[in-house]
Amino acid sequence: MSNRFLTAIFILFTLLPCIEAYAAKDRYEFDDPSQRELFLKLTAELRCPMCQNQNIADSDAMIAQDMRRKVFRLLQEGKSEEEVISFMKARYGDFIYYQPPVTIGTIWLWLLPAAFAIIALLVVFFQKKQRSINDSTEKLAQAERILEQDKL
Repeated sequence: MSNRFLTAIFILFTLLPCIEAYAAKDRYEFDDPSQRELFLKLTAELRCPMCQNQNIADSDAMIAQDMRRKVFRLLQEGKSEEEVISFMKARYGDFIYYQPPVTIGTIWLWLLPAAFAIIALLVVFFQKKQRSINDSTEKLAQAERILEQDKL
């Protein structure tokens, strides 16, 4: 093999990952800068259904790429932020949006941390109270022992 052929192979394999990375990155062109800002905001607020707690802006999953394209198309059609969010919720459920609505199904998300904090405070309070009762009982018993020793 000639040196030129080996050099060409080396360059090809060196540049191939760069070309693939550039090709894989979505490019979205917006006519209005406010549309671009709204696109960035929406893709940061919508959760990838495949990834664990990652938004569609940061996810490389195929479904996240599809969702970004759909958000782009909906914005190009003139849909508002609420309409895009409603569309995504209707398609993927409330899980998709990082700010879930307060409903009967999601109320426990809001009440569980408060209930846990109240229970933790009650446990600490009663333990402290029980400890003080035990301390005072022990002190009384010790005082009675001292009195008994003085009588002898």
